[in-house]
Amino acid sequence: MAMTMSTATTTAALLKPMITTHRFLLLQTKRHASIITQQQRGSLVVAISVLQTDHYCQKLVDEFDPNIPIEKALTPPSSWYTDPSFYDLELHRVFYKGWQAVGYTEQIKNPYDFFTGRLGNVEFLVCRDDDGKIHAFHNVCRHHASLLASGNGQKSCFVCPYHGWTYGLDGALLKATRITGIQNFDVNEFGLKPLKVGTWGPFVLLNLDKEILPQQEVDNTVGSEWLGSCSELLSASGVDSSLSYLCRRVYDIECNWKVFCDNYLDGGYHVPYAHKGLASGLELNSYSTTIHEKVSIQSCDGGSTESEDDIDRLGSKALYAFIYPNFMINRYGPWMDTNLVLPLGPRKCQVIFDYFIEAHLKDDKDFIERSLVDSESVQIEDVVLCQGVQRGLETPAYCSGRYAPAVENAMHHFHQLLHNNLKE
Repeated sequence: MAMTMSTATTTAALLKPMITTHRFLLLQTKRHASIITQQQRGSLVVAISVLQTDHYCQKLVDEFDPNIPIEKALTPPSSWYTDPSFYDLELHRVFYKGWQAVGYTEQIKNPYDFFTGRLGNVEFLVCRDDDGKIHAFHNVCRHHASLLASGNGQKSCFVCPYHGWTYGLDGALLKATRITGIQNFDVNEFGLKPLKVGTWGPFVLLNLDKEILPQQEVDNTVGSEWLGSCSELLSASGVDSSLSYLCRRVYDIECNWKVFCDNYLDGGYHVPYAHKGLASGLELNSYSTTIHEKVSIQSCDGGSTESEDDIDRLGSKALYAFIYPNFMINRYGPWMDTNLVLPLGPRKCQVIFDYFIEAHLKDDKDFIERSLVDSESVQIEDVVLCQGVQRGLETPAYCSGRYAPAVENAMHHFHQLLHNNLKE
């Protein structure tokens, strides 16, 4: 009996931790099941929320009818310029599709040159390798997502500032530090994520929704895809790579990106009221607008008084080309400047001005300085206008406005293209 009791006691002692472990495992299993259920419910809630947001945004999109003639049409509602969810929709359906201008070829003129940038939440870098080939990548280290490079300059490779992972200019992973013991790791699968890149004239473009193709194929199609039938027209109008790059000006503006675009596209409507200095150098009664597939071109005669000793900044003809959705090319006199409008939020954007000049004037410092001062004054006037419009859009007093049919057809065209993208 004692032996039996002893055996029973021993058995109980042995079984106790096993029972405890079993109970623990059951408890953990229940907890894991609960967590999984919560995650599934969370995923369902997220999915429902996404659908509701998309449905809500589509209702906002439908508040503008692109088929109503401009003479009868209302402008898009103020919610297009103020609603955070609408801004997110634009990023995914407008800016992450099609060709987007991001820089100029002078920034990657030589082997090892690179520059970086951001479009929405996409961080990118563009570089030229030692064979002269242009590459573009997501500017994100594959190890723990650190930004890999910043600004611009020259590099023979990209070394992550966080843990030292190193990538070639072709994106290949060259060195992964301190990974002894790592398993199932294929170095060929951890290169930088590539982006489709192309050039047209002096401009560098990215396409975030296209598969990577051989560079020659990209170069042969980017002009027609980006500019449509305007490619040859713009080339013939002096938009080319022969101009000398001068400088950059950057403006952070407290307005929705479309406010700046609308301001650009009003057919010179605001010029005599807001830019009196500029208006004095233009023949505004000659202002005209032509509409193409994804490009609108405004042109105006200049009141040039150019002589051998007095070069006129505006020249005899000014051309303003808007390339959907956010890039503008201004060609006037010996100058070309470009405006790249980057959305930073529902009520904030950044406008990057790059200035180019005909090569024979690149050393004329006095003329260049005077011209840049004149240009700067116009930009400051526009910043004030755009920020005032944004504040007005956010008041309860305004929902939609009307178009001036004789001059604002380029703006109407812009809104039609936006609607087409947002309804996809």
